[in-house]
Amino acid sequence: MVQITMSLEPRALRLREVCISLPALQLFRGLSAVVAPGEVLTVMGPSGSGKSSLLDFIGGHLDEAFVATGQVLIGDRPIHELPPHQRNVGVLFQDALLFPHLSVAGNLLFGLPSSVRGRIERRERVEAALREADLAGFGDRDPATLSGGQRARVALMRTLVAEPQALLLDEPFSRLDAGLRADFRRFVFDHARSRELPTVLVTHDRDDAEAAGGPVIELAARSVLEPRLQ
Repeated sequence: MVQITMSLEPRALRLREVCISLPALQLFRGLSAVVAPGEVLTVMGPSGSGKSSLLDFIGGHLDEAFVATGQVLIGDRPIHELPPHQRNVGVLFQDALLFPHLSVAGNLLFGLPSSVRGRIERRERVEAALREADLAGFGDRDPATLSGGQRARVALMRTLVAEPQALLLDEPFSRLDAGLRADFRRFVFDHARSRELPTVLVTHDRDDAEAAGGPVIELAARSVLEPRLQ
């Protein structure tokens, strides 16, 4: 069992004895960690080692073909048995996945929680998010007219306006070229830290892990071996 001991901050993301397997294959077992608010835990490993499956388990999207045990908590609140929409966990993927039939503002409005009511307040939240992404005045634009970096920033802001309590990053920098990758990586980590979100990053790139600045877990490929903490 690998256990990462960190602050017992009440808003931390906690993984307890997480094991994920397929019927004939153990991906990993005994993974325990505490990710403090504003901290980024990086999970690395080759394809098939279970990196994305771990994120799916945390977010509630793990395919039924997998067998998973263990607990996921935010603070002292267990979320591993809740449906995805009740977990309050944001996810950022490799692709921006913006809705093509909605404008940039429409995509951000979609992300707003139902607790934000009233047309004026919702519009103000969207305008604030656009300014934060250095995209003021882009609300009426078609997402298809944006650059790759701009689409990535809109995708992050759509995730953040939903006010998640934790953030999952599934290789969100991998499709960007080197220059954009460094800028967007900094943008994502700065926003996660400023909002004090416990964050789990999955990546193949050690530059991502170094920029994240937090602990790193390495998973072995299709092995019964336990994950190794760097």
